[in-house]
Amino acid sequence: MDIRHLAPEELSDQLSDRRTVASETVYEGFIWDVRRDEFELARGEDPLRRDYITHPGAVSVLVLNDRDEVFLINQYRRPVGMTMWEIPAGLLDVEGEDPAVAAQRELAEEADLRAERWDVLVDFHNSPGSSSEANRIFLARGLSDVPDHELHERDGEEAEIHGAWVPLDGAVRAVLEGRLNSPAAVIGVLAAHAARAEGYRSLRPADAPWPGHPDLR
Repeated sequence: MDIRHLAPEELSDQLSDRRTVASETVYEGFIWDVRRDEFELARGEDPLRRDYITHPGAVSVLVLNDRDEVFLINQYRRPVGMTMWEIPAGLLDVEGEDPAVAAQRELAEEADLRAERWDVLVDFHNSPGSSSEANRIFLARGLSDVPDHELHERDGEEAEIHGAWVPLDGAVRAVLEGRLNSPAAVIGVLAAHAARAEGYRSLRPADAPWPGHPDLR
């Protein structure tokens, strides 16, 4: 293993030019599919084979009010058999929809809220060893309620959603004590806490490039 010291500005994930030998969809699902790729890790070596979920990507919203409270929603998640405190989020499943517009839509649909100020808080890959999912978390501030006549009618698991305002520092404690487990909520809460310490000067604009998303490079 090659180990060296990096300057902070050198720390950056990079796109790879490794050659794909073959690719096929081996399972078509309701929301996402499973793809099987064969690729060369190095020229001249035997190809490797990997199966992974192809995912349209997602956006999440860390909502922060002027009392330094974050808005969390509680929702049932079948794969883990838990009701979880999360931040508003949704799939990028509307063709051609800008991620910032999708985030605004999800905030209105899941939290009945609008926001005047939008910034990119953090980008992450949910499980890069098994899924192509890229998730962008926006920080939303300057809040107002969605008018009653524009409220979204929720169904399915979303019909049971209920929300709560929690002090940001208290949400950080819940993360560190293992009481808050949703990945977007964990990352968003800790990122907001770190950004606040810098006066939010590190935030990127809502339309910042997103090279981590396979379809938006």
